Amino acid sequence: MLVVDDNKVIRQLIRVNLELEGFEVVTAADGAECLDVVHHVRPDVVTLDVVMPRLDGLRTASRLRADPRTRNLPLAVVSACSQYEVESGLDVGVDAFLAKPFEPAELVRVVRQLMERRGGGRQGGGRQGGGASLGSPLGAPGVTGGTERAERAGRAGG
Repeated sequence: MLVVDDNKVIRQLIRVNLELEGFEVVTAADGAECLDVVHHVRPDVVTLDVVMPRLDGLRTASRLRADPRTRNLPLAVVSACSQYEVESGLDVGVDAFLAKPFEPAELVRVVRQLMERRGGGRQGGGRQGGGASLGSPLGAPGVTGGTERAERAGRAGG
């Protein structure tokens, strides 16, 4: 599990909540650092903030999708989730959106769903191989039309 956010407090909040549920978590302060460590860590899921220095979350997601080694890696945006961010995230292949502020239980639910959709990612374990499609993107409460719109976009191939 790789958590990417430029806000140290948010990074730690996400890390602690996931570790309490048994996940191994590595953190990165921005998209550039994420791209540096993702191949060493080989996470099951990556959470990305959108607004970060050096390389923002949406451009990071785009680069992860362009790389054959990370093309199928589940990505969740954890951000204020404006309509623009949701649309842009869908365009670059983000799988889930979680609006800040979020409930810790919702964070854990989204991460678990992404791991299950990936095809058996393990808590505390390494990434499993395979190029299985993740299907429709997941929405999140607090995002206007998030689930329904994301699922329609997923079915439409976008």
